[in-house]
Amino acid sequence: MELFLWRHADALSGSNDFDRELSQSGHNQARRMAERFRELAGPPSGPLAGFTDLRIFASPSKRTRQTLAHFCKDESIIKFCMPLYENAYPEETLDILAWPDITLPALIVGHQPQIGIFADYLLAGAPHPLSFGKCDLWWLRLTPGQKNAQLVQVLES
Repeated sequence: MELFLWRHADALSGSNDFDRELSQSGHNQARRMAERFRELAGPPSGPLAGFTDLRIFASPSKRTRQTLAHFCKDESIIKFCMPLYENAYPEETLDILAWPDITLPALIVGHQPQIGIFADYLLAGAPHPLSFGKCDLWWLRLTPGQKNAQLVQVLES
C-alpha cells in the first residue's frame, strides 16, 4: 500500500486552534505541493494509476481542510477523522486506515507532532516524533507481513 502523509501548510495564529486558517504563504505552499503531488501521481495508466482510487483521511480542522482543498475540491470523498486532530496514537491511525485490509493508496492530512510520530512508528517501530516541516509530504510504502514501512520519497515545501 502506498501511504502519503501531508502536514498542513502554514497557518495564522489564533486563540481557537481548530479554526485557525492558512496564511497567504500557507495557501501558496499548499497549492505548490498539490501540483507536485498530482505530478507524482502520474497518468491513470502509470504505476500509481493517477491516484484514481486514492483514499483520503484528514483532520477536520480548518487549516487541514484548506490545505487539502488545493488538491481535492470534493470534500464528499474525504473521511474527516477527529482523532487525526486530537493526536491519535499510531495504532488508532492504522485502524482509521483499516490496515492491513486496505490495499489502495491513501493520503492522510494532519498535524505535527502526531504525523511525525506516526511516520516514525511505521518506519522504525517506535513512536518518536520525526519532524515534518509545514506542508511537507512523505511517501511511505507499507507491505503486509513486513515489520517496517519503506520511505519512498519526501517532498519538502
